[in-house]
Amino acid sequence: MHEIAFPLLVALVALALAFDFLNGLHDAANSIATVVSTQLLSPVVAVAFAAVGNFLAYWIVGLHVARTVGSGIIDKDVVTPAVVFGALGGAMVWNVLTWIKGLPSSSSHALIGGLLGAGIAHSGFSAVESAGTSKTMIAIVLSPMIGFAIAMLLMLLTSVLFQRTPPARANSAFKALHLVSSAAQSISHGGNDAQKTMGVIAVLLYSTGHLQGEFHVPEWVVLSCYAAMSLGTLSGGWRIIRTMGTRLTRLNHHSGFCASTASSIVLFGASAFGIPVSTTHAITGSVVGTGAARRSSAVRWSVASRVVIAWFVTIPASGAVAALFYLLTTLF
Repeated sequence: MHEIAFPLLVALVALALAFDFLNGLHDAANSIATVVSTQLLSPVVAVAFAAVGNFLAYWIVGLHVARTVGSGIIDKDVVTPAVVFGALGGAMVWNVLTWIKGLPSSSSHALIGGLLGAGIAHSGFSAVESAGTSKTMIAIVLSPMIGFAIAMLLMLLTSVLFQRTPPARANSAFKALHLVSSAAQSISHGGNDAQKTMGVIAVLLYSTGHLQGEFHVPEWVVLSCYAAMSLGTLSGGWRIIRTMGTRLTRLNHHSGFCASTASSIVLFGASAFGIPVSTTHAITGSVVGTGAARRSSAVRWSVASRVVIAWFVTIPASGAVAALFYLLTTLF
């Protein structure tokens, strides 16, 4: 158990909630890019819609991801307040940099990279929990590919099912389906992403002796994290919406429905297995899949390649910054 002054503990919890808020702001575009770019909802209504969806995850999604992040990436018994500070600092710096550049990088993997960087700086590679880290790394590659495949399949299947339906009637049906799929996307986003911060706060409480009994996530932590992410989503993420909703490929209600549905399937599935995947990866792969289903030239592959580069750079970059933040704490 690591002793810590109560005001410092409160400050670290507040920093974690600030990261959750930033996560919501940074990733708001993931939930609403398709409905905004297709003009199904206005930006203001869309962010409010997504924020409500983020919080609804509290009643729908279990806490498997929070447990993985709290005890399955870095050994919970070696985590210290300095490690938590380093992890959050590295993740937040990377999030701000990519938000400024309008790159849809992953807040989730920035946090995973932060935990790894700070944890390794503290205790070496022996601190890494191989099982949880391995499945997370595998998910980095598989989640966008699965989203791509499901979105492409949905595009082809729905095109066949609606081929004899009058265009106006088909468009009306896809409008309604698009709204429902966007709600599912918002709920699945909150259910996976907010839980990562829950895991960080829970392991902080555990390592400082403020968590009684076995490792678990207290109810107040769950509610606080869902609230912080919802408020962040309300603040919007307008720079990234342009990349997600218009620059990767042109979307309509049909393709928007397929992209949101495919991404939701990936996220709900990952949450059920306790895998902290990236909402950004899932929706980006799904959006590209809808474009590729029409024709290869419908996808702006140069933009997609920049997004992919940001994916692979995120974990080592945020890990390096987190290690620096951790090392700074050793000077005091």
